Amino acid sequence: MLGVIDLPTYLAGLVLIVLLPGPNSLYVLSVAARKGIRTGYTAAAGVWCGDTVLMTLSAAGVASLLQANAVLFGIVKYAGAGYLTWLAFGMLRAAWGMWRTRHEHAEESEATAAPAAEERPYRRALVISLFNPKAILFFVAFFVQFVSESNPVVGFVTLGVLAQVASVLYLSALIFGGSRLAAAFRRRRTLSAGATSAAGALFLGFAVKLSLASV
Repeated sequence: MLGVIDLPTYLAGLVLIVLLPGPNSLYVLSVAARKGIRTGYTAAAGVWCGDTVLMTLSAAGVASLLQANAVLFGIVKYAGAGYLTWLAFGMLRAAWGMWRTRHEHAEESEATAAPAAEERPYRRALVISLFNPKAILFFVAFFVQFVSESNPVVGFVTLGVLAQVASVLYLSALIFGGSRLAAAFRRRRTLSAGATSAAGALFLGFAVKLSLASV
């Protein structure tokens, strides 16, 4: 049906994978919480474009190439781990600045408190998406299993559309939920510093997870 094998199993796995916390969702949530709904959707657009690139590469056979070539897969995963580590240290540096200025007036410290990772949310989210360990493993090891050999083009398109719909719904929920945190973050510098510290620590965890990943 529509070039897809075992659609119910794919949908069940898709829901679980989308709901599993990852760098994409964490970054979009943090941007929405700090900058509001519009900037949150700017970051989300980067995620959706990055996922589309990964889907296209998977359809073009890159997923199979990564599965067959351990050296190439190692290069991709360590490059991604390095980028996530760089983002994590950027967040932790920003959090340290927030801790030091948490007693200052919000307007005076806002410029120094905002993490550098949020300066270009679309570009940052796009790169995070391309090196997202969850997304890489999903498209390399899970996504391609449900494409029918009799109609692969339609199958890839069907699976891709379903994945993007699930992502749009999930990230939209995070954006609107995160935007409600924005006012609290602006009022409470300690809360903002703690959240940014936690985000940096989680990104370090994602980097370690990606560096240990295997196909």
